[in-house]
Amino acid sequence: MDAVDRQLIQALRENGRASYAELGRLVGLSGPSVTDRINRLESAGVITGYRATVDSASLGLGVTALIGISLSDATDHQDVADRMRSLTEIEDCWFIAGDDSYMLKVRANDVDGLESIIRRLSALQGISRTRTTIVLSTKWEDRVGALPGE
Repeated sequence: MDAVDRQLIQALRENGRASYAELGRLVGLSGPSVTDRINRLESAGVITGYRATVDSASLGLGVTALIGISLSDATDHQDVADRMRSLTEIEDCWFIAGDDSYMLKVRANDVDGLESIIRRLSALQGISRTRTTIVLSTKWEDRVGALPGE
């Protein structure tokens, strides 16, 4: 991956809807050259997808929480992750080091909805404890930072 690839990735992180012509102007390449580079980055698994960023409150999901998950002794962490995948309210799931084994970001309609998510999580085999932190406000999210080598 060279400096042009890094520029393209950064530009796509900032605006995933940029046209190849627009990206080409930014990096000094033709549209077809940009297409080839982006196809190569996708094939190599560097670019893993494109998505729309949505305001969750406008969808009725006004409560965001981070939930730490502790596992029972001798529990297979992958089995627990597979079971947690069925809870569609879990937006992000990270396997972490520290007091907890997993950290989840969940969205709910309201506090009652959050309580329901916590109850369903607690009922899953292998989960011994949950620890919930409610997000009061979001200062930024999905921040686009500089890539290494820039």
